[in-house]
Amino acid sequence: MIEAKELTKEFLIPVKQPGMRGAIRQLIHGEYQRKVAVDHVNFKVEQGEAVAYIGPNGAGKSTTIKMLTGILKPSSGEILINGRDPQKNRIQNAKNIGVVFGQRSQLWWDIPVEESFLLLKNIYEISDKVYRENLKLFNDIFGLQEFVGRTARKLSLGQRMKADLAAALLHNPSIVFLDEPTIGLDIGTKEAMRELIQRINRERGVTIILTSHDLKDVENICQRIIVIDDGRVVCDKGIHSLAKEYSMDRGLLLTLSETQQGLLEKVRSLDGISYAVMEDAYTLEIDFQPEQHTAFELVKEVGQYAQIQDFKLKEPSIERMIEKIYLAGGENV
Repeated sequence: MIEAKELTKEFLIPVKQPGMRGAIRQLIHGEYQRKVAVDHVNFKVEQGEAVAYIGPNGAGKSTTIKMLTGILKPSSGEILINGRDPQKNRIQNAKNIGVVFGQRSQLWWDIPVEESFLLLKNIYEISDKVYRENLKLFNDIFGLQEFVGRTARKLSLGQRMKADLAAALLHNPSIVFLDEPTIGLDIGTKEAMRELIQRINRERGVTIILTSHDLKDVENICQRIIVIDDGRVVCDKGIHSLAKEYSMDRGLLLTLSETQQGLLEKVRSLDGISYAVMEDAYTLEIDFQPEQHTAFELVKEVGQYAQIQDFKLKEPSIERMIEKIYLAGGENV
């Protein structure tokens, strides 16, 4: 379990003075301004949850993650990771968490990846059985055997990120912190990363805390979203409740085998919808407000003027939900 209570982090930033005199004055007298990066943040994450911690650049996401992992000390407030203060119990905390920072590697740069794994095995005192089982899982999803013999320095970005995630999970941590784990990666590598994260969350009950600007990561991995803006939590809710609360449009994609005259006139007459006819003229896409129409009603209406071969319901996107949260100014829960 993760608990953050009134978590706050402040930094002192030097005030730049113009010219050489200003630089000397700053060096001697040291004028600073106070910057609050994280401002009285509160949340609790239960074991086995997958939570997205998202917000714009400079909102305080990475600073929060660094405090939760024990890298930074809070200015005030309290953090408990599985009941322990990560600052006061650094070694025990490190044994129970895994961390991936998208721009920083935990691999030894000038030795083969497989030797980095063996060093981590000894550091974390991982049993031979657990080590073999985890390497097999990583090989099945990532194809690690293709590059573990190379030094980290010679890996592509995608290979390095796969190896970094494997290194973070090698000791079976109960909590994993992922800070922009898919940044700059190609689609195939992103999908492989998401698959492994989903599996350890579902099958092993590993708690996931994810920060990412790629909302596909959020959509595929997380069940809950915490939105932070200017250092403060502005929203903390489950994805399904957000979709209901922000009254998102739904989409209906209909494949028609034949149509009759009057179909489009009927669709145009319905309130609260928008539609598009695809180039083949036998595919109709309808966006509708769920409080005004149901998918069943629309299928029935269209079915009076066309033979429906297939239909698919499209759920609202995470992007639209986040956009509405910011437009609404956020809402604390």
